[in-house]
Amino acid sequence: MLEISLSGQKRTDLGKKASKEARKQGLIPCNLYGEKRNAENLPEGLSFVIPFSELRKAIYTPNIYVVNLTIDGEAHTAIIKEIQFHPVTDAVLHVDFYEITAEKEITVGIPVNLVGLAAGVRLGGRMSLSIRQIKVTAPYKQIPEKLDVDVTALEIGKSIKVGSLSYEGLKLATPAEVIVCSVKMTRAAQAAAAAVAAGK
Repeated sequence: MLEISLSGQKRTDLGKKASKEARKQGLIPCNLYGEKRNAENLPEGLSFVIPFSELRKAIYTPNIYVVNLTIDGEAHTAIIKEIQFHPVTDAVLHVDFYEITAEKEITVGIPVNLVGLAAGVRLGGRMSLSIRQIKVTAPYKQIPEKLDVDVTALEIGKSIKVGSLSYEGLKLATPAEVIVCSVKMTRAAQAAAAAVAAGK
């Protein structure tokens, strides 16, 4: 996985008013969750803020990052688990991070990368990508930046499902029956097929 470094500062005032004030100053309220739990055995988060100008490079990207997070000089390794956006303006309101280790398995969505020119596309069909990411489970150091899917043999009307894929060291967490991509018939392909049939 790709890595990115972010720096934040702990926050003690956790009220809505304080969060609103932080956003006015260009700071995004965040929580870091890990193994630590409270008396009720619920995950206990470390509250901090990160400047939006810094955080945006980890949010507005198709890439999935391991975040080298420094909070008041204290180092953590984490991934972004959840981003809360404003329902109207789409402004970032809050981000949850999850602390990871080299040994602990995590489940994340990894971008799909179609490789090759499908046989069906060469005959006039249209490639349709149904999902942009496949969820995988593994220690983060074994997780690649992208998942290559070879479509060279894919014909018109055929599809590739998650269940037909496998990658060394990774468990696929997306259901096996989910379609990754398919080649659909187009008018041009129909016309070509009709012309071939007429010529027989």
